[in-house]
Amino acid sequence: MPSSNPLPSHEANLFKKILKCYEQKQYRKALQHVKEILKKFPDHGETLSMKGLILNYTNKKSEAFECAQRGLKNDVKSHVCWHVYGLLQRSDRKYDEAIKCYRNALKLDPANLQILRDLSLLQIQIRDLEGFRDTRYQLLQLRPTQRVSWIGYAMSYHLLKDHSIANNILEEFNKTQPKTIDFEMSELLLYQNKIYQEAKLFEKSIKHLDDNKNFILDKLCLLEKKAFALTNLNKNEEAAKIYEQLIERNPDNLIYYQNLEASLNLNSIDEKLNFYAKLSEKYPRSDIPRKTPLLFLSDSKQFSSYVEEYLKRSFRKGITPLFKEIKCLYSEETKWKIIESLVVGYATCLETDNKFSNDSSQEEPPTCLLWVYYFLAQHFDYLKQYAKALVFINKAINHTPTLVELYIVKGKIYKHCGKVYDAVVCLDEAQSLDTADRFVNYKCSKYMLRASMIKEAEEIAAKFTRETSHPAEYLKEMQCMWYEIEAANAYRRIGKFGDALKKCHQVERHFQEFIEDQFDFHSYCMRKMTLSSYVDMLRLEDRIKSHPFFYKASKIAIEIYLRLNDNPLKEMGAELDTNTENLSPAELKKLKNKQKKQQLKAQNEKEKQQQLEQKRKELNKQKNKEDSDLEQPIEEELLPEKLERPENPLEECNRFLKPIEEFAAQYPETHYLAFQVYYRKNKPLLMMKALKKIKKNSNTVDYLAKFHYCACKFLLKYEKEKCSYNTDVLGVIQNELKHLELFGQSVEKLNENFLSVNQNNFESLIVGSKILYDLNPNENQQKALDLFKNISKENLSINLITAIDAFRSVAENHYFGKCSKEEVENIRTKLKEFFTEATIFKTPEEQANDLINCVQGLSINSFVSSVNNDITDQMTSVNIR
Repeated sequence: MPSSNPLPSHEANLFKKILKCYEQKQYRKALQHVKEILKKFPDHGETLSMKGLILNYTNKKSEAFECAQRGLKNDVKSHVCWHVYGLLQRSDRKYDEAIKCYRNALKLDPANLQILRDLSLLQIQIRDLEGFRDTRYQLLQLRPTQRVSWIGYAMSYHLLKDHSIANNILEEFNKTQPKTIDFEMSELLLYQNKIYQEAKLFEKSIKHLDDNKNFILDKLCLLEKKAFALTNLNKNEEAAKIYEQLIERNPDNLIYYQNLEASLNLNSIDEKLNFYAKLSEKYPRSDIPRKTPLLFLSDSKQFSSYVEEYLKRSFRKGITPLFKEIKCLYSEETKWKIIESLVVGYATCLETDNKFSNDSSQEEPPTCLLWVYYFLAQHFDYLKQYAKALVFINKAINHTPTLVELYIVKGKIYKHCGKVYDAVVCLDEAQSLDTADRFVNYKCSKYMLRASMIKEAEEIAAKFTRETSHPAEYLKEMQCMWYEIEAANAYRRIGKFGDALKKCHQVERHFQEFIEDQFDFHSYCMRKMTLSSYVDMLRLEDRIKSHPFFYKASKIAIEIYLRLNDNPLKEMGAELDTNTENLSPAELKKLKNKQKKQQLKAQNEKEKQQQLEQKRKELNKQKNKEDSDLEQPIEEELLPEKLERPENPLEECNRFLKPIEEFAAQYPETHYLAFQVYYRKNKPLLMMKALKKIKKNSNTVDYLAKFHYCACKFLLKYEKEKCSYNTDVLGVIQNELKHLELFGQSVEKLNENFLSVNQNNFESLIVGSKILYDLNPNENQQKALDLFKNISKENLSINLITAIDAFRSVAENHYFGKCSKEEVENIRTKLKEFFTEATIFKTPEEQANDLINCVQGLSINSFVSSVNNDITDQMTSVNIR
């Protein structure tokens, strides 16, 4: 289509040169040509738009948008101006606005292929599948000879789950194409077969694979697809033959064994045992045929015989993850007891005779005893018999003091005991034995973060980061989310909510980047014919926020925002004034000195960070001096001081709550968090929705306790505020309460019944005490606290995490109001009876001493002096509190 505002021939040639230079990324040269045209025609819209597009590629976003807007204003009937403005909006991730611009451009030039392609990319990015189908149809009409046009149109129907039309399009296209033995034809045929199988056309799928087997290069995928189709058609004999071929190709693939077993219809235990015995003879190096019988054997003698053979072989070979391999058997008490008696017997005999049993004539290598100790330590740790576990891991360390894995397991045992600082020392020892092992480095820094030793964790992590950047910045660039999640938890524990939220928002941004990064693959995968992988990638992106990392970060962020909503932080400087009222002059002087040190320290760290950031920017500028990719939208800087003082914490929750409600609905904890948010927002229908989902997904005692807590909180609010609800809302709530068997129930009676039924579960006692306090905070505070103090070891189910949460709800979160020091110490002492070694239940002085001993025992000691000073300062603030 000709320009709506044509240039003279000389300037028109210059404009063509601009387009050519733009395509070749010669941006400086292009800008020189732009300057020549604008000297004579300063208001030429298309030239101004092109100038804006080029400036955007040279990282001058504000000037780029200004030029593009002027160009569009001067020539609103130009498809070039609209197209360029759409490209700028796309670079700013404003996809809806970009689509509007492309549609306006298409009104002026309906047959413009480039605009149609760009429009289709945006439509698939935002999953406007109907619009994507229509755009691909237009492209097919304009370019019916191009392969990508046909494939794109077929894929649009596939994504819309209209498999029959997608199949018809590909069949018609294949009729016009000569078959060649190459990668692209192979991928196209496999993609077509994928559609057949998703449409459940298994007969057609098998025929298609047989007809095209010479043209499909991925023979493994061909066999897997054929076996899957035959299984679904109940042609088990043919499927079994293919699974035998697949096992021969990969004897360590568990799925092949399971499918082969299902295809052979093995029902009796003897048939299964014979089947796996033959496979173990045929594939002697594979562990799967030896391990699988252990899962279905129920007879104690048979199981003992098979597991003994398996264990002896593993100990002789020194298989480190042996315990993890057979941990699945510990769901049955009889099986783990047999394993325990066997391995304890091995340890006794190996210590005396260096044999597995007194009857054996075969002498075992010395390493067998080491691996037996290693296994027993993990075994007793899993059974929560930590004293026995420590005995065996110490024996293993005395046997071979240079084995890294032993210190990792010892640290794990200490972690389960609650001795977080001893766990750190063990992991640091492991790390010092092999400083080049990235996994051990990761475990060590993770344990340090769990002990709230953030600086030390950064120093350990820095061993595998770029020297020119700060470790935390480098880990953020590398999207190291395990570190950010652990750091967020550590910051939350020490009360630095802003830093914790910063880490959570960084994780959220990483997932947003994953979603944005798929944009480049929309055109690439069509061209390179990686069609099956492309469809799998699109489906993965659709549920990317169901990943555990996103769920963990969201949970931390929501809990912090709820805490900030209930107890907002005071403005900077205000906290000092309120805390210094009752201090002696000496304590006040110590507190001020501490704050001066902290401010100076923070200022130095900030200056270092700014210097490193400046260096990084300069390097990037030099690297991208000639050309650069489209500038990504500038994201708002995450400032901890601002994050921990939000204007509306509950609204901030939505950023994390909405995705996990959609993608992590299978977890009762999701709906528990949702209830907490909607309770504070006073949204009765959303509260009821969350309550129903908690009830539906509650399959353990702990989650039944959460349901009881939410139900009682809802009933208390409902009784107070039902007069303000309109009749429709009131009718829905009453109807749902009847289904949940809560309508007309008294909260006092519900709580009494709940406590009487669940008096042996600590989580239930906590919930019951919270509801008791909520019924009448003034009168019931002491009664609620007595539920903590009156617990006894006899017949009480309690775990360390629940105990820590309960203690913090009293001591730190003040759920039961302000408690005296004596009450807090009484509860701490009572919980210490259950977890005698746990650091959290020691006094602040004991914890500080443990931390000093821990830091002094580390292989890294550059922080020792500063940490000692910090601990002294912390003790002052602890005493003040």
